[in-house]
Amino acid sequence: MKSIREFEKIARPERVIQFGEGGFLRGFVDWLLKKLEEKDLFDGSVVVVQPIEKGLCDLLTEQNCLYTHIIRGAEGVDTTLVDIISRCVKPYDDFDAYIALAENPDFKYVVSNTTEAGITFSDADKITDRPAATFPGKLTQLLLRRYELGLDGFVFLPCELIDRSGDNLKRCILQYADLWSLGDGFKAWVEEKNVFTNVLVDRINTGFPRDEQIDLGYEDKMLNTSEFFHLWVIETDYDLERELPFSKAGLNVIVTKDKLEMYRTRKVRILNGAHTSLVPYALLSGFDTVKSCVDDEGMRSHIEKCVFDEIIPTLDLPKDELVAYAKSVIERFSNPYIKHYLSSIALNSLSKFKVRVLPSILEYIKRYGKNPETLVFSFAKLLDFYKTDMTNDDPQATEFVRTHTTREVLANADLWGEDISFLTEAVDAYRA
Repeated sequence: MKSIREFEKIARPERVIQFGEGGFLRGFVDWLLKKLEEKDLFDGSVVVVQPIEKGLCDLLTEQNCLYTHIIRGAEGVDTTLVDIISRCVKPYDDFDAYIALAENPDFKYVVSNTTEAGITFSDADKITDRPAATFPGKLTQLLLRRYELGLDGFVFLPCELIDRSGDNLKRCILQYADLWSLGDGFKAWVEEKNVFTNVLVDRINTGFPRDEQIDLGYEDKMLNTSEFFHLWVIETDYDLERELPFSKAGLNVIVTKDKLEMYRTRKVRILNGAHTSLVPYALLSGFDTVKSCVDDEGMRSHIEKCVFDEIIPTLDLPKDELVAYAKSVIERFSNPYIKHYLSSIALNSLSKFKVRVLPSILEYIKRYGKNPETLVFSFAKLLDFYKTDMTNDDPQATEFVRTHTTREVLANADLWGEDISFLTEAVDAYRA
């Protein structure tokens, strides 16, 4: 069979550094940039940096960084050969090649998706590490080289699903500047010559279509799939639309100065909250995809109780708008073309639960003086899930949950941001 490597690839100037090579960024940011390029609204390419030691960059490189993205839904099927990635860099294998990215003045944008656990600070990182362990640590190393060369910084578009992603990323970088004694000049340059945007992303990306035979006419081991719906909200004072005119291309990208929080809260609490409150319970019950859960009467009832009875009552947007959005989310979960594997969503479930579900639990208790029973049940199933071998999370956090009592786990402020051991009795009522 013909290889995807045989397709012609146009050389374009490298303008974007992308931390992460997984299905989401390839099916969201890279796809969006390709759509801009198709309309002659963007002339550039992406260099992918593999942020962890093991990843998919070798597979991507084998295909000359080409891959196919297929969108499927009630609207039909759309197939795009994405050629926007020029090459991959692996800092753990070639740190010098990574630092050399700082030397190219054409680079303007830094995109990332290192999961909710990625934007973090560790005082164990050293400036001499090759590379630093954390994503912000690696960025600080890159920025220092950029600063030393007298070049301008970057526009950061961090797609990690945390509150104020850009603000938090800048805070971590400035912490490293202090830890590593990089000086006031460097700190001022970080503040003045870089733009840190806060973003929200919304698209269900399902990665490689396992258990399906899709005839492309060529082999593509990096084939990626998603739904049609996409939303990227970017909060910044910077005139990003002038440089990346997404709206002109008809893409659902909103650049705003002050409305991110409205979109973020709705999406994180309802769509992501529905996923995260479902996944451990569903995996423990033998389900494998989101759609299989929606098709099951009991699991669908669980999702709907979480969303309509316990999450929506904690939000302040107009109820009819929230209900309409929630109904659209359930419809998206029901997309017959989307095989969204629960095991993929389960990555880093502890930090996801902290961001996506715990705020709804605490707000419900604050407003109504009682526990949201279905969400508390989901919390219990999360802890039960971490007693199994199905988890994919930080080894230390996983071991802590496995070896400590419910009260000790809930009292761990490092996991949840605060001591929530007052929930022990309620959670234990549903523990296996």
